[in-house]
Amino acid sequence: MPHLLRFSRELETRLERLSQRTGLSKAELIERCVTMGLAELEAPLLLEGASQPRLSNAPTLDQVLRESGLGA
Repeated sequence: MPHLLRFSRELETRLERLSQRTGLSKAELIERCVTMGLAELEAPLLLEGASQPRLSNAPTLDQVLRESGLGA
């Protein structure tokens, strides 16, 4: 599904120049930029998520304190 994007004049000029120098279309250049950018974002974000286990049935802090006799 195509998406309409509006770039600044500077970015549009840089894309056009790169397209002319490389022979790649602007669409292909944009797709490569997005792919590379996503890969760079995913790595640290996925590592952050992996370090935080998500246990849906884990007891809450209140439950732990109550069970230990320290809670109200």
